[in-house]
Formats: sequence, structure tokens, C-alpha cells
Amino acid sequence: MKVFTPYNALIDVKSHVADWLAAGLSRIAPESAPANLVLDRSRQPAHGDYATSAALQLAKSLKQNPRELAQRWVAALERTPWVDRAEVAGPGFVNVFLSGAARRCVVRRILTEADGYGRARVRSADKVIVEFVSANPTGPLHVGHGRGAAVGDAVARLLEWQGFSVHREFYYNDAGAQIESLVRSVQARMRELSGDHASFPEDGYQGEYIRDIAHDYLRANPADRNGENVEAIRTFAVGALRREQDVDLAAFGVRYDAYYLESSLYSEGLVEETVDALTAAGSTYEKDGALWLRTTDFGDDKDRVMRKSDGSYTYFVPDIAYHVTKWKRGFRRAVTELGADHGGSLTRVRAGLQAMGIGIPAGYPDYVLHQMVLVMRHGEEVKLSKRAGTGVTLRELIDEAGRDAVRFFFLLRKSDSQLTFDVDLAQRQSEENPVYYVQYAHARVCSVLQKAGIGLEDAAGSLHDVDLAPLESPYEDALLRRLADFPEELAIAARELAPHRLTFFLKELASEFHSYYNAEQFLVDEPAVRNARLALVVATGQVVRNALAVLGVSAPEKM
Repeated sequence: MKVFTPYNALIDVKSHVADWLAAGLSRIAPESAPANLVLDRSRQPAHGDYATSAALQLAKSLKQNPRELAQRWVAALERTPWVDRAEVAGPGFVNVFLSGAARRCVVRRILTEADGYGRARVRSADKVIVEFVSANPTGPLHVGHGRGAAVGDAVARLLEWQGFSVHREFYYNDAGAQIESLVRSVQARMRELSGDHASFPEDGYQGEYIRDIAHDYLRANPADRNGENVEAIRTFAVGALRREQDVDLAAFGVRYDAYYLESSLYSEGLVEETVDALTAAGSTYEKDGALWLRTTDFGDDKDRVMRKSDGSYTYFVPDIAYHVTKWKRGFRRAVTELGADHGGSLTRVRAGLQAMGIGIPAGYPDYVLHQMVLVMRHGEEVKLSKRAGTGVTLRELIDEAGRDAVRFFFLLRKSDSQLTFDVDLAQRQSEENPVYYVQYAHARVCSVLQKAGIGLEDAAGSLHDVDLAPLESPYEDALLRRLADFPEELAIAARELAPHRLTFFLKELASEFHSYYNAEQFLVDEPAVRNARLALVVATGQVVRNALAVLGVSAPEKM
């Protein structure tokens, strides 16, 4: 039987309480007690700190009244310094009210773990590959790509905080019809620069950046004034746009471990190898001069053409080949972040992977889809980029609103929800601007410490052992509850691949801290109260910093 020890700063209170409840349940139902008792945060403080519905779930199998079972359960619980009381509520819920010491111990845990608070204590042996952005190198990155970059990078950071070894990868679609259109567009601009004003291709790229590439190519290749060296133009144009995209992503604070070229799937024979493997597995058939994949065997509404009658492959075939490389490289978990307009390929790619017969599971890879972004300025939609000739570019938005605001705003809503980016709001220095409101909470923490004569780097050590008993006000209680929830919020966000949960968490935490700041004095004359409040302030600042770090957003000390 577990011994329910008194206070220890590094014990996770929720896990401890769950074990305590499970031990009590095992006394009255030893063969039916769940291995992992589910404990939820109570929505209202009046209902306690945590609640469990285990009695409701077990009552049927035990042939007992759930409320009576819950009452017997509560009566069988040991006394522990961690819990004031447990009560039965409603039809059989058990509500748990923590002791003040247990509620306050999160402060010491945060001061002890510092930048590690919220991180998994055990590293996973699993390697995870996170692919995101993966834009065609045919133009500057637009705001839709930017949202994918913010979401994908935050997902990667979340998984790292959960102890996974994460590999970030960018898949360059440098093959196919869009690249050919890019080449024809550059050729047309080259002819214009040479005085030949022939018609521009209907599917060409109209932005000024095409003229820049044409000019730079002619300067580097004066012998090819007529643009006859198609392969050289393709290599030059793709290389120029890849470099520009890399610069934009670096300005956005996004890094990659590797870049994978779609063209290499063809040059290395991996597309043909994949098609041959699917054929050998009996998953294809010939019809109307085309090669079809039996995707209906794996949940699709109809079979799909893999190789058209002209011998070319449909777009999802190299995607299957690319994901096969992920599996063969040892990534037993893969996350692919895509624009929602690519959602139609999900079923057929997964079907192709299962049909390979090499053990890839049905849910591989995990997909995270993002919707496009509507940019507003002065109440009107901003539709065009001056340089790109299409939607607003990521770099333009960063230059106008700042990297932190762009990243935070892109993560404000669930990624598959429509998002409106209000430039005026992102620039506003007021509580209406969510990123400013959160960062200002951290700046206020730093201001309090500065007035107290405590350096930010020394604060945790100097306040680590203070008596926290004076933390008794409703404002302090609300903050303590929120700070204690941070590790679980991270775990849920990582499990659901949902970084927007952290922006919600941060807005609530900032609101509670600002309310506390406005209601209470920190630098009071009573040393015990002063030190306890300063310790809570430091803990709050630490959690704000940690959460912002997961989102890739800075925590300024002054604003």
C-alpha cells in the first residue's frame, strides 16, 4: 500500500491524489479498481480542485448504486496532509478539495524546475518526423504558408517538451506542372527584358519577383539571352525561390533539420519502386489505359488513378513514395502539416501506405490541417501583395506586425478554423491585443522584481524556501490552480496536436495575473507576505516564459 507522504515540492499533486483515491477504491472493490483513475480539474472552485466519475462507471459492473458506492469509497479513504476533504456530489461524483499546502506547493515546484517545468521527465525512445510548410518553390511564402509554419513549428516544440526526439523536415515540391509554369514565366520575362514582348503564358506567375529572377538569370547567364536552356532556368529559378523562402522562415524563427526534394523521388527511382511494390501487392489494376490504386479497400469512396494514360503520375503517388521513406528511415510516428485545400489527398495517401504491405498502420501519418488566413487593415481585406502579385506574403506581415504577433495570432484558433488577421489589432499596445496582453504580464513580473531589488535570474533561488502559507486570497488561489494545470495543458495540446490550447491558457493566466496585480500590493511591509507574493509572481513569470517558448514567442522584460 502506498504511503501518502507529507509535502514534497517535486511531487505532482494531481498524480498523488489519483493514487490516493485509487488506494481507497481498492479497499472496497479490489478487483474492479481501474489501473489509471481519471481525475479531472473541477470547473468551479466551489466543487473542489479535482473530481472523478469512477464510481458512476464502476457501479453497473459491481451492481451497486453509484452514489452509495461513492459514499463507501470516500469513507474508505486514508487521511492525508494533501487533501482537506473529499465529498460525494450528484449521482456519484467524488470531489476532492486540496489542502492549502498542497495547492501552494506548485510554486516551489516551479521555482525548482524553472525552464523545465512542464517538460516530460522521461524521454521517449520514439522518433517523430514533423513535416510542415512544404511550399512549392514557385513564389514567396504567403500568409497561409506562414500559418502552417507557426502551427507546424509549435507542434514540433510541443512534442519535444513531451520528451520525443523530433526531426523537422521541409518537402520541396520541385517537380511537376507548377515548376514548368514557373520556367515558362521566367522565359517570358526574359524575352520582355530583351525587347521581345510576346504573350505571357495564361498559367504563368505574374508577380514582380519573376521579373527579378529573369533579370538575375540573364546577368549570370548572358549567353542564354533567348532562354533556351530550360534546365538551367529551372535550376536557377527554383534555387532563387528556395533561398528566399529559407530567409523568410528564418525571419519567422523556424528551423529545419532536413529538406527533401520531390525531384529526388524520381531521380532515385523511388516513385517507380513504390508503384511496382503496390502492383506486386495486388493493389493496382489497369483500366482505360491507366493504372489504378484500389483505395476503396482502405476506406476511400472510389479507386484512384495512379498513372495516367500518357504515362505521367497523379500528384498523390510521389506523396506515397515520400511517406514510405519516412517509415523506412525509422520514423514510426509522422506528423504532416498541410493546408486544408490538400485534405483530399489524405485518404488515398494513407490507403497507398497500407497497401504497400510493409506494416505501416492505418493512421500513418497524423495530419494537421490549417485553413487560410484573411488579412484585414483599417477594416478592409488586404488581397494582394505588391511584389508577389497574389496574396499577402509572410515577410510583409512580419515586417508590419512583428514576428511575435504573427506567430501568436496564427495560433489563436484551432488550425482547421478560419482565421482573420487584423493588422491594426496586432499593432495595438493594449489589452485588446492578446499577444501584447500576455507579454505585458511577463513585463509586469519583471517590473515587480526590479522594484524589489531582485534580478530575474536570481529570483527563483532567493525565494525558493520562503513560507508560502500567506497565499490565501482568491486571486492567489486562481493563479495557483492555473499554474498547476500547465503540465497537463502541454500534454493535452501535444496529444491532440493542438497548440492553440496554449494561447487560450496564456490568455487566462495573463488575465488572472493582471487581476492579481491590480488588486494586491506585493512590496508590503510584512516580510512573510511580501516574500510569499514575490515567489508566486516569479512562478507566474516562469510559466508565461515556458508557454511562450513552446509557441516560439519571446517574453520581453520591458514594454
